[in-house]
Amino acid sequence: MPYSEFQRLIGKAGLSIKEFAALLDMKPNSITNYSKQGVVPMHIAVIVALISTMKDEGLDFYPVFEKIKSYSPE
Repeated sequence: MPYSEFQRLIGKAGLSIKEFAALLDMKPNSITNYSKQGVVPMHIAVIVALISTMKDEGLDFYPVFEKIKSYSPE
């Protein structure tokens, strides 16, 4: 996915890059570094496409991330 499309979908989901990175337990710089390549990896593209589609459908994606995080031993 082109980085510009990734940015559009992030905005469509109502998120900033910082918020998106936090959902994935990543550093924002790890996400913005993809802009240098001009594309984002498939797994990041799938996630942003899913959450922007969920937002379009009026579904809250935050509970999904909370459930996943509850599985992590911290």
